[in-house]
Amino acid sequence: MSVPSRFPRLLLGAALLAGSLAGNLVVGGFAGAPAAQAKAPAQRVTAQALAVALKRLDGLATSMQRRTGVPGMAIAVVHKDQLVFLRGYGVRTAGQAGTVDPDTVFQLASLSKPMASTVVAALVGDGVVGWDDPVLRTLPEARIGPAGTAPNVTLRDLLSHRSGLPDHAGEDLEDVGFDRNAVLARLRFLPTGNRFRADYAYTNFGFTAAAEAAARASGNAWEVLSRERLYQPLGMTRTSSSHAALIAEPNRARLHVPSPQGWVARFDRDADAQSPAGGVSASARDMGSWLRLQLNGGRFDGKPVIKAAALAETHRPQVISIPPADPATDAASLYGLGWNVGQHGAGLVQLSHSGAFSLGAATAVYLLPAEQLGIVVLTNGQPMGLPEAVALSFLDLAVAGEVSRDYLPLLQGIFKEMFEQDYPAVVAPAVAAPPLPLERYVGRYSNDYFGPLAIRRGADGLELLIGPTPQRFALTPVSGNTFSYQPRGENAFGPAAVTFEAGAGGALTTVRVGNLDRNGLGLFTRQTP
Repeated sequence: MSVPSRFPRLLLGAALLAGSLAGNLVVGGFAGAPAAQAKAPAQRVTAQALAVALKRLDGLATSMQRRTGVPGMAIAVVHKDQLVFLRGYGVRTAGQAGTVDPDTVFQLASLSKPMASTVVAALVGDGVVGWDDPVLRTLPEARIGPAGTAPNVTLRDLLSHRSGLPDHAGEDLEDVGFDRNAVLARLRFLPTGNRFRADYAYTNFGFTAAAEAAARASGNAWEVLSRERLYQPLGMTRTSSSHAALIAEPNRARLHVPSPQGWVARFDRDADAQSPAGGVSASARDMGSWLRLQLNGGRFDGKPVIKAAALAETHRPQVISIPPADPATDAASLYGLGWNVGQHGAGLVQLSHSGAFSLGAATAVYLLPAEQLGIVVLTNGQPMGLPEAVALSFLDLAVAGEVSRDYLPLLQGIFKEMFEQDYPAVVAPAVAAPPLPLERYVGRYSNDYFGPLAIRRGADGLELLIGPTPQRFALTPVSGNTFSYQPRGENAFGPAAVTFEAGAGGALTTVRVGNLDRNGLGLFTRQTP
């Protein structure tokens, strides 16, 4: 399976189940008309087949949760505009008594994206914005690419990840504490090469820029717009787009990561900076209402909420996310506006999206629009394929009457590969050279993208400080002018190298930070006092 080097490390995106995988795991297919209007084959999910699938779903979910040990999970299933399954499993916090129920709030991570594109679709239907509006029209600070292409970058380009921004652009800024406005304003420094509308690269902050531009056109903040234009009309009372609202919810699932002692609630993940792309939190019951809207052409409880044509456009393929390895035999992976567009089995258009925080959340949604069938699975554990495996197994049962494969071990292998360190490991030589006197390294360094970086002398050695409210990291000598430090946050894996370089006169003039150098922007130049 071929994926970009940074492919969805933080928030799972379009090609999760793609490439060389066969059968229902292949994300491919083409919908020449909007999904809501596509010519569908005779319905394959009969009432009897659905009843059998729903009866087995509880056992499948329980078994898979037990196999992974993930502390909590909630599931909602919708069929023909009816919520036909709604159940919680396990606990909100490992080691504590609070159980998961249908109203427990989970962080959605990248499942926020199809939610956000639904909000933008509402504005498109209202005539407030158009999919092909330039982002700079209402968000001039978010300049993407060189002067020749920046004015042409549209909402459509950003919501389909074809703007030319590099994979996961801007998340390194979020990791060191920059807020949404600061990250969007610094996208101008990222190289786009000749990738504009020619290449797919999954970008949470590109997606966020489109949503922000739409919100600016509406005159409301994104958090207010999403509440007033989507959550309230659907009665989604436990859904929000802000971290503060999540924390204020007593019935919420904590994030969990595995440890030698079992699953532990160790981290908090504030995703406000990229709220449209990853900052929504919701209950399974609320997500069931959103599934009904998606599968019913923008109507809810018989009332129009979003114009059908605008919503259907989010389901239309816009870009190839992964080209076929062999075009003679393999399907391409496609992405719409916040949706993967593929196939389930033969002939059924399948819309899907996954969400993941490495700090402890995993979610997935799957729709078969022609069958008016959808399932969403929310979990509070580090991603290992549980929500996808549950959803795909259920769809197999509903469509074909049997589960075609054991999805869980296959997905666990994919996720393990995805969460491998993607910046150079620190390698110490057999015989380490001593560093220079530590005072030689002390000083203020800077670049346009990250801003200032300070090296200071602390009680136990050197410290690196970076970010708008400087985060402090201890530096450990490796050899000579190379040190290491342990990053924190979603993109943090093992230690990263911090390497100082001398100029012609022997004075230290630059420092390169390995984990911040993914796009060649990790070099900081020493500033004169």
